[in-house]
Amino acid sequence: MRDTFVKTLIDIAKKDRNVHLVTGDLGFGVLKPFWEQLPNQFTNAGIAEQNMIGFAAGMAMEGKTVFAYSIGNFSTLRALEQIRNDCAYHNADVKVVCVGGGFAYGALGMSHHATEDLSIMRALPDVTVLAPGDSIEAEWATKAIYECKGTCYLRLGRGGEKRIHDKTGNFQIGKAVKIKDGERIVIFSTGAIFDEVSRAFEILRKEEIDPALYTFPTVKPIDMQTIEECSRKFKLIVTVEEHNILGGFGSAVSEVVAELTGMKAKVLRIGLNDKYSSIVGSQKYLRDIYGMSAEKIAAKVFECQKDVL
Repeated sequence: MRDTFVKTLIDIAKKDRNVHLVTGDLGFGVLKPFWEQLPNQFTNAGIAEQNMIGFAAGMAMEGKTVFAYSIGNFSTLRALEQIRNDCAYHNADVKVVCVGGGFAYGALGMSHHATEDLSIMRALPDVTVLAPGDSIEAEWATKAIYECKGTCYLRLGRGGEKRIHDKTGNFQIGKAVKIKDGERIVIFSTGAIFDEVSRAFEILRKEEIDPALYTFPTVKPIDMQTIEECSRKFKLIVTVEEHNILGGFGSAVSEVVAELTGMKAKVLRIGLNDKYSSIVGSQKYLRDIYGMSAEKIAAKVFECQKDVL
């Protein structure tokens, strides 16, 4: 996703010289094509993410569209006050970009895990929150937040995610994308965890369970229409996110379902069960430890559906 983001942003910035990219002294291997081709539209703010966001807000106030790029929680949690006060409050045209959501930097420990960012960013008024599931969605999302005036948050995977879509489509902020129709069960996924979801789907198929699949590249505004339609059609809604289940994507879906009348759909949220990881390991290893591997997603769905269907 990182390479796709940079390539897409280069194309945008060549056409619009008011686009500026700021980094917190990282990602040079990925960002190199941008600064080589557009050196006057690139700034390294140093290892000072709070200053980076304040700087981005100031540039936005002068008419720039600024993309501020850093590792997961550094661009969000470390600079939260600046995002809230300097960007969101003023509706500044700043696009906060996180690379490595969830456990992407798992080997570096909890200080580098981004497992609360979606809930925190979606709680900020007037902030649009996107978490693409593959490189195609990352391209869509980059173009969409450029067009979307105001403060946005883009959560990217670290790279190598399984491709979901064969070609670009009619992407809209706030709209889910149906991957497959199914029966009785529907699985909603946001972000790079979709590669585990797709393999969980294959495991469930072997058990003669045929769930529908949707990817939600937008967490805020959430696609209320799709959620309502699925609440009427399916008996079990499963949400999957590489994130704390409190306040994040699953909570956003549950909030919509809770306010619907006459719905009987049960919601099963799969994600990190409100804890920090004290374990160090690869992203794949930590996903399995905390119940987000394909096998464990499938097992949870299989157990829950016995009580619901």
